[in-house]
Amino acid sequence: MNLEAKNYSWKMFRNLYDNDTTVWSPQGRLFQVEYAMEAVKQGAATVGLKSKDYAVLIALCRASETETMQPKIMPVDMHLGISISGLTADARLICQYMRTECMSFRHSYADSMPVNRLVTNLGNKMQATTQRYDRRPYGVGILVAGYDDGGSHLYQVMPSAVVLSCKAMAIGARSQTARTYLERHLDSFESSSMDELICHGIQAIRGTLGHSHEENAALTINVAIVGANQPFKTFGEEENLKYLDMAKLMGNPVEEADEAKHSDDDLLGQGPSATPDPENDEDASIATVASTEET
Repeated sequence: MNLEAKNYSWKMFRNLYDNDTTVWSPQGRLFQVEYAMEAVKQGAATVGLKSKDYAVLIALCRASETETMQPKIMPVDMHLGISISGLTADARLICQYMRTECMSFRHSYADSMPVNRLVTNLGNKMQATTQRYDRRPYGVGILVAGYDDGGSHLYQVMPSAVVLSCKAMAIGARSQTARTYLERHLDSFESSSMDELICHGIQAIRGTLGHSHEENAALTINVAIVGANQPFKTFGEEENLKYLDMAKLMGNPVEEADEAKHSDDDLLGQGPSATPDPENDEDASIATVASTEET
């Protein structure tokens, strides 16, 4: 059997198991869930990181000359908000659900809803869509940043309903470079000030643009902060530009990553060809995860 015939046979075989989310393939895969995860990988990059007192969200915004910019950061309550990568329409539904949960909790208990409790409910909601034939998984990845009596929080929620508690995380297109930057500076985040935390996040998001200086020059971002005595706030254009200028003084994260890679190659006595492809390095995708909580 030639290569074309094998590829055709594989596609026909795959199509037998991707009609709905309740059908497993013989390899133990749920293709509809994998398709939803791919939507996250194709979305605009977003970064979240936290210190002892603050949690920061930074999202890269894409807009053409004929389109308005879609907001990638959405406030949920006074003490938390989300940034998204993937299908914006799905994100709006999830954001509305989270707002309703927070309002219901506040009406019942006259207090803000604990962040981990809200994220647990969200994980259960997303899990339900992977178990019913008449539903499809949400095609959006979410970073949740909040602050409550337990301190600052950052969670990652994916279409597969996997919920992770993180110190820092990046999702979206070409986000591996951002995760590498976050991993390299992870130890400094805990004691960082608000300004330092935002600059680190901008540096990480800049890394997703590669070597394109034109794109870096025209970088359009959303920035949001929440923390001790700081309600969830999305910055305006002037504040964004101020922090962009501050971050530029820290250098180019792409060049820094290249220097580190070449340094590792020299130490190991290996050429660049021996360096793993960051886009296919699945282990690196969890490098900045602090812990996994049962949700």
